[in-house]
Amino acid sequence: MMRTRPGADGAVRVRDIGFIAFLATIFLLGFRRPFLFVLVYVYIDVVSPQRMSYFLLNAFPISAMAVGFAVLTWLAFDDKKDMRVAPRQGLMLALLAWCWWTTRNADFPLEALDKWDWVWKALAFAIFLPLTLRTKLRIEGLLLFMLLSVATIIIVGGVKTVLSGGGYGELNLLVSNNSGLFEGSIISAVSICIIPLILWFTRHGTIFPPDWRVKLFCYALIFACLLMPVGTQARTGLLCVGLLAVLMLRDVKRRMAYIATASLLALVAIPFLPSSFTERMGTIRTYKSDASASTRIEVWKWTWNYVKDNPMGGGFEAYRQNRIKYDTVDTVGDSNNLTIVRTPEIDKARAYHSAYFEMLGEQGWPGFALWLMIHLSGIVRMEVLRRRYMKAPPDKAWIAPLATALQHAHMIYLLGATFVGIALNPFVYMLVGAQIGLDTYVGRKRAEEGLKPMQKKRTAPAVAV
Repeated sequence: MMRTRPGADGAVRVRDIGFIAFLATIFLLGFRRPFLFVLVYVYIDVVSPQRMSYFLLNAFPISAMAVGFAVLTWLAFDDKKDMRVAPRQGLMLALLAWCWWTTRNADFPLEALDKWDWVWKALAFAIFLPLTLRTKLRIEGLLLFMLLSVATIIIVGGVKTVLSGGGYGELNLLVSNNSGLFEGSIISAVSICIIPLILWFTRHGTIFPPDWRVKLFCYALIFACLLMPVGTQARTGLLCVGLLAVLMLRDVKRRMAYIATASLLALVAIPFLPSSFTERMGTIRTYKSDASASTRIEVWKWTWNYVKDNPMGGGFEAYRQNRIKYDTVDTVGDSNNLTIVRTPEIDKARAYHSAYFEMLGEQGWPGFALWLMIHLSGIVRMEVLRRRYMKAPPDKAWIAPLATALQHAHMIYLLGATFVGIALNPFVYMLVGAQIGLDTYVGRKRAEEGLKPMQKKRTAPAVAV
């Protein structure tokens, strides 16, 4: 049981009451605007206020209540005319069914059920989500809630980084819980992933028109996002920053000026970075001397060999059976007398630390193929929208930039996923849902515009008479 400090019990109860009041207000408003139930589920799933509650919230299944109301009100009230189901929703349904099968046949049945408990909810919600995104306002509202929800974690992390410098495994993000978005490597990758979307709101947002206050908040949030790799000292975050810098070259008009400015800012920032951060980032080049990097490589080798014998995968938590041997390599001495020292290490039940090997080891080749198709097809579809609406009229000028932002966010996720086990992270599948929602919305609008000339031609004789 979690204990509070003497005298803190009253403050904890006030915080619980604040959460209850906030959620109760949104739930009540949801009966007038049912789409709010979708948004409140996003907030609950990302922030997990239950983890920050000691008393009241834990007594209610608020997550199940939110998604239950979202589905029921959609069935009862939402307009389903010309409802479109995208191929990727079918792929996610197939992946969900495959995960169910591998869970039934898992190497560790009980442990696999724990992961299945949240995976099926993440995939099911991602399949349902695009069905609700019938308007631009809803698409924007979803993205806004996603950003503001994850911002509650990032802002706290950014402030603590400025005040203390952070540390690997030491940065406390709202709760003392090292899972989900509260894990250092995951939040560092996600924080960089959302920067393109934040930039979109500085130019095309309508819920909060981008005046100086909105832009100031967005730029401050971007700064906090960039601080997350520093505070968590996650090397994954630094690689994601590098990819973000490269991707932004696609849309800048003066590329040489951009490169020069980015390089200058990086050089100016280095003296202000904690020495522990620069030392840890230096291990990217000397990974053989780092136990964490060495174990990852050995786990990946083990997973590859495991799938050779088990092409259908071992179900969730299959990594628990691994036992690896490896050597850490280090150099000792000065430049004139260097000695290479190899230290043998033995470890077991090491996690995959890679979404790619996570899918391969747990879901085998079928699940890995489905997972890749879901994500790679998303990047392709966003590129199609980007090019199609690059020179769109003013009323559609927001489409290409949003498709680009979603694509860049997805690409940054796929890079971060190389080194973090986030293959089935719920936040990422909300991002996928937003992509599908944008794609189907645009397709529906194109179809409606194509029908208008035909309708005019059909009614023309009647008008003449």
